[in-house]
Amino acid sequence: SNDIKQISARTEAGADIVSAFGFGDALGPAKVIHVHNPAIGLNGVLVVDNVAAGPSIGGLRMAPDVTTVECFRLARAMTLKNAAAGLPHGGGKSVLKGDPRMPRAEKETLIRAFACALGDIQDYIFGPDMGTDEMCMGWIQDEIGRAIGLPREVGGIPLDELGATGWGLFHAIDVALEYCDFEMAGARIVIQGFGAVGRNVARFLEAEGAIIIAASDSRGAVYNETGLDVGQLTKLKAAGKSVGNYDRGEIIDREDIVGIPCNIWIPAARPDVITERNVELLDANIVAQGANIPLSEIAERRLHEKGIINLPDFIANAGGVICAAMEYRGASQATAFDTIEEKIRTNMKEVLDISNAKGDIPRDVAFGIAEQRVQRAMKTRRWSIF
Repeated sequence: SNDIKQISARTEAGADIVSAFGFGDALGPAKVIHVHNPAIGLNGVLVVDNVAAGPSIGGLRMAPDVTTVECFRLARAMTLKNAAAGLPHGGGKSVLKGDPRMPRAEKETLIRAFACALGDIQDYIFGPDMGTDEMCMGWIQDEIGRAIGLPREVGGIPLDELGATGWGLFHAIDVALEYCDFEMAGARIVIQGFGAVGRNVARFLEAEGAIIIAASDSRGAVYNETGLDVGQLTKLKAAGKSVGNYDRGEIIDREDIVGIPCNIWIPAARPDVITERNVELLDANIVAQGANIPLSEIAERRLHEKGIINLPDFIANAGGVICAAMEYRGASQATAFDTIEEKIRTNMKEVLDISNAKGDIPRDVAFGIAEQRVQRAMKTRRWSIF
């Protein structure tokens, strides 16, 4: 189709990707596909990064400012995340340009068209991500029969509704507390991004006695020294309102949420929210990465220098993809959540134990573990590059 431009890195085209987009290495990407249909305003990208362990799983992200490079970075995070979790899947990601709050009929048209354009790409399985949900995955399943995170009514385990990613993030935090001098009960929490991940991890933390003192979303932020009511914040979001409409706290600028002193700071929104520009403002004991690639490399190294425990995204927020992989193989909800707990607690403890023993940055430790697993999988393949 003239609407699809496909570049494959399986052969000499790998060099073309590097020169055209500025990325590419020994792990991938295997494919970069651009889908464009100006008649309906469709502009999307799929990156299949590495499929040595099996077909790639990764979410469909929808936002007005997504880019090909961001899509690749997210796909690589999925390669590492799936490998670290020991899943028989590689990493991929897809992005659509557009406002996720557009009228439902328009959004459905774009997502169905995007899925159809990618219907022949058998080594990618769609999942929900920022700007998409279980219903969106239902549309994709209807078109091409290849999606996870489906609505319960069609046999899925609704990841966002149940809070699979938040459940895993909660357990990553619980493990990290073993290396701190405070407990969950009474811990002060700040959540940047009160969406599917943020609201669910808040729910799990609050149930164990933690106090959510600040939260933000794309439209506002709120702070209350004595604690916010997670249930009320969740109701506001369900009604289509911002946390900035919460009436029992101080409305603050969204950017100010970075500097609020707390025990646990959770980025659960967009990439690159903490960089060298604002990392010195962070005043926390733990940074638990609920979003993918929320910190720059420089920021992560600075946190390590400051003695702040930083939980890498592809370890800490792997609950969603673990649940998705279990759903894809017909597992029950209970089995999926037990598996999330076991895998994330084991992996998080391994990373922090090695980090403490060697003094290495947790992300470097986690990357080394995941990369070794990908490379071992690649050695089983006839075409061992990707």
